[in-house]
Parts: sequence; C-alpha cells; structure tokens
Amino acid sequence: MSTDTMLSEAAQAGAKPRSRRMSTGTVLLIVAGALVGLSLVHQLANAPDVTSQGAIQAALQAAVPLGLAGLGGLWAERAGVVNIGLEGQMILGTWFGAWGSLEFGPWIGLLIGILGGAVGGLVHAVATVTFGVDHIISGVAMTILAPGVVRYLSYITWGSAGATQSPQVVDQVPRISVPGINGLKGLEEHQWFLVSDIAGVLRGLLYEVSLVTILAVLLIPLTAWLLWKTAFGLRVRSVGEDPRAAESLGLNVYRYKYYGVVISGAMAGLGGVYLSTVTSAIYREGQTGGRGYIGLAAMIFGNWRPGGLAVGASLFGYTDALQLRRGSESVHALLILVGALLLALAVWEFIRRNRLVAIASAVLGVLSYVLFFSVDKIPTALVQAAPYITVLVVLALAAQRLRPPAADGKPYRRGG
Repeated sequence: MSTDTMLSEAAQAGAKPRSRRMSTGTVLLIVAGALVGLSLVHQLANAPDVTSQGAIQAALQAAVPLGLAGLGGLWAERAGVVNIGLEGQMILGTWFGAWGSLEFGPWIGLLIGILGGAVGGLVHAVATVTFGVDHIISGVAMTILAPGVVRYLSYITWGSAGATQSPQVVDQVPRISVPGINGLKGLEEHQWFLVSDIAGVLRGLLYEVSLVTILAVLLIPLTAWLLWKTAFGLRVRSVGEDPRAAESLGLNVYRYKYYGVVISGAMAGLGGVYLSTVTSAIYREGQTGGRGYIGLAAMIFGNWRPGGLAVGASLFGYTDALQLRRGSESVHALLILVGALLLALAVWEFIRRNRLVAIASAVLGVLSYVLFFSVDKIPTALVQAAPYITVLVVLALAAQRLRPPAADGKPYRRGG
C-alpha cells in the first residue's frame, strides 16, 4: 500500500458520514430556480435592480474579495490551522498592491500584494506552528498589527497627507467583455419576465470584467483540484484531519501546515489587492471593512468546500451590493423571496424531523412577510446591516450539517 493511499485513509479517519454531493444537474436547477425567484420579485415588487446589469456587476465585485478571503481560510483550516488573521493579511494586500501598482505597474503590483499577504500568513504560521501560540490569539494580533504597519508605511511613503490613503492608481489590470454581450442591453430594458432578467445577469457577469476577477473565479476549481485530486492536497488535508497518523507515515507535518497557512495569506492578499486596484483604484485605510471575517463565514457556510464557499460568498456579496445601490427598495423587494425560501426550508426541516430549525425558519419567514407588508422601505440602518444579518441567519440554520477538519485549531507537537 502506497504512502498516499494510507494518508487518504488517515484523512478519512474519524470523519462523520458526509452527505452526497450535488450533481451538476442539481446545481443548474438551483441556479435556474434562483433566477425565476428573482424575476418574480422583479415583477411583483417592481424592483428591476435585483437583476440589473449594474447590480450583478456590483455583486460580483463584492463577492470576489469575500471568496478569496474564504479560500484563504479554507487552505489554512484544511491544514489544521485557524486563520483569524485573514483580515490583517487582506489589509497588507491592499497596501502592497496599491504601492506596487503605483511604482511598477498593475501586474507587478498584483504580485507584490499577494506576496504581502503571504508574508502575513508566514508570520501567523511561525507563531502558531513553530511556537505553538494559540491560533485565535495570533490571528487577532495579526489583525491589530497590520493596520499599524500599513499606516507607518503610508506615512514614510506618501507623507503625512497620504497617511490614510494612496494616490490614485491610474494603470489597472485590463478589463474584457464577451463580444456582442452589450447587445443584450435592449433586451434587458424591455422588462420581460425572466428573459430580461437573464439578459441583465449575463451582462453583469460578462461585460467589462477585470482579468483579476477571472483569475479569482478560476482559483475556486483550481483549489478544489489541488486539495482533492493531487498528492500535495491529500497531504495538506491529512495534517488537518490526523497529524499523528500523517507523521507516522513519514510526512513532515510542520512543512505542510506552513504551506497551507502561507497559501492562505497569499489568497487573502490577492483579495486585498482586488479592493485597492480593481474595486476602487486607490488604497484607503479601513478598506477591508471586516471582509476577512465574512470570508471566514462564507467558508463555514460552504462546509470547508470550495464550491459551497463560492455560493456563500456570492450570497453575501449580492446582499452587500444591493444595500450599496438602491438599498431600501431592493432589500424590501427581496423580502418576498427570503420569506418564501425560509418557509420552504421550514417545511423541509419539519419533514426531516428537525423541529428546532423548522420552527426558527418558519418564524423568520413570517417576520419577513410582516416586515414587507408593514413598511414601504426598509430603515437605512437595517439595510446596511443586511449582509451581516444574512451571515448570522445562514450560519445558524446551517450549523447542524457542518463538519470542520478533525484537527482544525488543535495544537500539534512532533512526536508528542
């Protein structure tokens, strides 16, 4: 029996039985159902922005940094290290990405920003893997340290006037469009049921898309392939599931934990570069706005899987994009769909005899419709909190099906 075969068995040791993965047909059916649901919201509530080109484009731009932060968390936790410091590593990515782009051009800036995040991951790895510092303490320290570091770097680079933001990043990574995609604009403006909504979604996803966005999207299947289809990924996962068994088979557990955490920081750094060079074309202090933590929530929502993570990031990004655009009207209209989904979930969980989740879902569903019919516009404070409320509700309802890596966050010492 080969070492990798034994590692595969070790990685599965102690794991709870997993639910069957969704087929491609099931995923496409869910996507189609979501489009029909949004189209109904569009027609019933007269809310064209829920599927407009601008809303979908904004949602994509909001989802990408969340997804990259989530991928960072996935790599670290699959190696058995909790990386609460993703927020700090994203902050490093925002500054180094902007500085590198200003000094050397967009592509070199992209690499420097990724390297900045990777260095942050390396610091976290040294603290947690080599010195055995508690993962949460190290991550919090990274998040506190990073803003101070970039504030100092801003001061010595751009002077006191630029201590909180950089000059405008003029040269950016190119954007591309699918030929002829803008021809769907007229179709979108007709406001036909489903047809116009599909046109708006396609324009949002395929018109003026940054190459960095395409790179970020491709990292999701690439991560899935590396972690589940290669010997390297098997070894990373094995140290996150059972490091003792991996050690007994001759694996250098420390090395693979370092690989996972440094790659984690690099992913978060890329998310930071995206914020400062694609989304806004300028570095600003506080630019990450807690996205590292929401990325972790997206990873947990996705059950430590790249595909589920992408769905979670898309959901949170879409909610965030709507509240930044015509927040009150769009979020108010979405209450129709949210209420229907929660009531459907309540019925499903009741059939499965999961009464606690069923009751919670039913109550939230009824409250959604009460709020929809009692007010014409959602209060601004509630609209701004919508992405965070979404995170809490989704994680609360999904908690019972989650299974993190068995050794995630547990201390490890060679031969101990």
